[in-house]
Amino acid sequence: MKVQAITPLLLSAMIILFTSCSKEDDGIYFEDTNATIETSYVTYSPIETEILELINIHRETIGLNKLSTLNIVSQVAEDHTEYMVETGNVNHDNFQKRVQLLKQNASAKTVGENVAYGFASASGVVKGWLNSPEHKKIIENPDYTHFGISTECNNDGRNYFTHIFINK
Repeated sequence: MKVQAITPLLLSAMIILFTSCSKEDDGIYFEDTNATIETSYVTYSPIETEILELINIHRETIGLNKLSTLNIVSQVAEDHTEYMVETGNVNHDNFQKRVQLLKQNASAKTVGENVAYGFASASGVVKGWLNSPEHKKIIENPDYTHFGISTECNNDGRNYFTHIFINK
């Protein structure tokens, strides 16, 4: 008799355990990393173009190769910049997802990323990155071959930046 009383109790506990615990929804969704990334509509604003040019000028002055712009990298950067504007937080959240996307869709071997917030000019953000040892290390990595950029303004008129570098 005791065994029969415990069995329904265990069964009920297991049902509650397996049906009540679902993955937490943080409001962040990722498309399948095998999906093709749409890059036909990537355009570069004047500030983005200037950042790319300033980075290449800096690299050339220290004897490194110029980097080529790759639209798929800029599209991945744009997705992250939009995320930062939406959350109101400068971050590297979900960086490994971006790495995976670029490895699968751009044949990236390595990926580096610089982000920033609040700079009003291309020269300001580039100077800021070059004055930071960790950001400068990414900019001056001799292995990188391509890069992409995204800049977006929030409702307060403050710029968010995502600059991604890859070795292809």
